[in-house]
Amino acid sequence: MSASSSSRDAVGIREVSERTGLSIDTLRWYERAGLLPDIDRGTDGRRRYSPLAIGFVRLVQVLRRTGMPVAEVRKFVQLGTVGLEHHRSRVALLEEHAAALEERMAQLRADHATVQAEIAHYRDLIARGVDFSAELAEQDVRGDAPAAWRRVSS
Repeated sequence: MSASSSSRDAVGIREVSERTGLSIDTLRWYERAGLLPDIDRGTDGRRRYSPLAIGFVRLVQVLRRTGMPVAEVRKFVQLGTVGLEHHRSRVALLEEHAAALEERMAQLRADHATVQAEIAHYRDLIARGVDFSAELAEQDVRGDAPAAWRRVSS
C-alpha cells in the first residue's frame, strides 16, 4: 500500500500485531486473502506498514468483527482508493453492511431483553423460594407455559 507517509513512520508486522491485537498469522492471511491492499516491503523484503496501512488494517478488522463476509471485504479492497465511482461503490457496500448491522443489533437488543427477563424470572423464583420444576408442574396443570417461555416464542 503506497502511502505519502515517509518510510521512517512505517512499522513491521510484529508492531502492527501488537497495535491491533491481530496475530501475525492473521495479518499474513489477510494479505494472502486479498483483504489488504499491497503492503510495502523494505529493502530486506519485510513488510513495512505505513500509518495509512495500519488504519486500513483496523478498518478491515472492524468489518470482519462486525460480520462482513470475506468476499465483501475483498471487493471493498479491490475497488481501490482512487476515483469517484469507486468511492460510490465503497459507500454502497458500507451502507449495506451498516443496514445489516442495524438489523443484527435490533435482534440482539430483543434477545438481550429476553435473557434479562429470564434472569428476573429466576431471581423471583429464588426470592419466593420456589423451585422451577414446581412452577412448571403447576403451570402444566393449568395448561400454561412459563411466562419467560411465552416471551421467547412470541
